[in-house]
Amino acid sequence: MLEIFLDAKPLYYDEIDYARFPRIYNRIKSHFQLPKIIHLVGTNGKGTTGRFLAMALHHLSYKVGHFTSPHISKFNERIWLDGQDSSDLLLEATHQRLLEILSIEDSEALSYFEYTTLLAMLVFEDCEFVVLEAGLGGEFDATAVFDKILTLVTPIDIDHEAFLGNTIEAIAKTKLKAIEHTAIIAEQKNLEVYDVAESLAQEGGLLIYKVDEILKKEDKKLLLEISKELDLPFYLEQNLALSIAALCWLEIAYTKESFKDSKLFGRLTRFRENILIDVGHNALAARSIVTQLRTDKYILIYNTYKDKDFREILRILKPIIKHVEIIDIDGQRVASLDSLHKVLIDLEVEYTKYNKINKSNNYLIFGSFSVAQSFLREYNE
Repeated sequence: MLEIFLDAKPLYYDEIDYARFPRIYNRIKSHFQLPKIIHLVGTNGKGTTGRFLAMALHHLSYKVGHFTSPHISKFNERIWLDGQDSSDLLLEATHQRLLEILSIEDSEALSYFEYTTLLAMLVFEDCEFVVLEAGLGGEFDATAVFDKILTLVTPIDIDHEAFLGNTIEAIAKTKLKAIEHTAIIAEQKNLEVYDVAESLAQEGGLLIYKVDEILKKEDKKLLLEISKELDLPFYLEQNLALSIAALCWLEIAYTKESFKDSKLFGRLTRFRENILIDVGHNALAARSIVTQLRTDKYILIYNTYKDKDFREILRILKPIIKHVEIIDIDGQRVASLDSLHKVLIDLEVEYTKYNKINKSNNYLIFGSFSVAQSFLREYNE
């Protein structure tokens, strides 16, 4: 059974064997029929950009798959096919087929994300387009082994320093090296990203366009109309712009209706009148939220992982925080309560343990996919 099989695999590694997945895929790639792949790399916004694009292609009558991670409520969210999450029946049948393709040694050696990537590509074999979201990396990511027609680069910032480097230049280089021949790059607040892109383009003969170089006047007008209709915060509007630029590059005509029902849950989603949920987990996401919410005040339901710069994240969020309520989350990487308490005390932010929602207060659920998962589980119970 797929669920039991994946539960036996760790979700996180202190060290990653970057050669493993290409080596295993090379042995079995004759079993895969690859559609036209649009690859997504970047720090934030991959999920929403991918869903905007995938939903538009779906509404325009293309058969399309969207691979995204992690999930919030159910694994099926990761493998979206033609407008909906994959069914349990389809995933289980594809899992059994994949086990027949792989040797026992290889199926056991593959990480959770690597196995899921192969599973998705088998599910998507009859698609015309696949919108394929990278995990935390770029050139060494499991998704990078597949030939792609286009790479979309979302905003790049500091995150996952242990694997990607602790400077914007290092992180940008790792992510942008996933580009095969052509890319469109979203608006970047870190200008170093553009320098790295230009350097790699010259070295490798790559075609790298900025969004504004692709969008025409009529596209920008339609962008604003779609954004208003979907009630998007500014940072999601930027992701929508990147997805529209992809359609322009593909020379696929679109309308406002192409993007209906394309908002992805957990991206500053108004879950209830007084509850906002955002799965962001880094400083870039925190800045985007503060810019959007401005002077409003929220009780922050929060927790984090020890590899995150939660001091900086909480410092950025402080202007919109009434106080913090710490919710329990699972995993070996969770930051210790002592370290989290110390940061909150240093920042002079009051805190307590999360108990329940009070209808008279406004809440922001933020910190990671795990925070959203835990909150939704407790709220529903």
